Amino acid sequence: MLSLKEGGDPLNANDWAKSSTPVFITNAAAGAFGPGHNGFFVSPDDTEDWIIYHENPQSGLGCGDSRNPRMQKFTWNADGTPNFGSPVAINTPIKNLQVNRR
Repeated sequence: MLSLKEGGDPLNANDWAKSSTPVFITNAAAGAFGPGHNGFFVSPDDTEDWIIYHENPQSGLGCGDSRNPRMQKFTWNADGTPNFGSPVAINTPIKNLQVNRR
């Protein structure tokens, strides 16, 4: 995760700090390996934050055709950083997300 220092210039590479450890990592117990390429959205009522990302169902598959999308709700730590929790298993039911279908 990259963080811009207080009052920093986003166009100045020296004003950014990289987290020393990943903030979203493999969850082997859930068959979730190599989380990556994510996006963020909020619930229709603006009360929940969500992440959508892709994973492999097992280790060593690289960026082939086995990657699958997953999404889950996340929260925020007291210091303002995101708390993504652990990646979810394939077919984990999504509770309480109401999507407006058009």
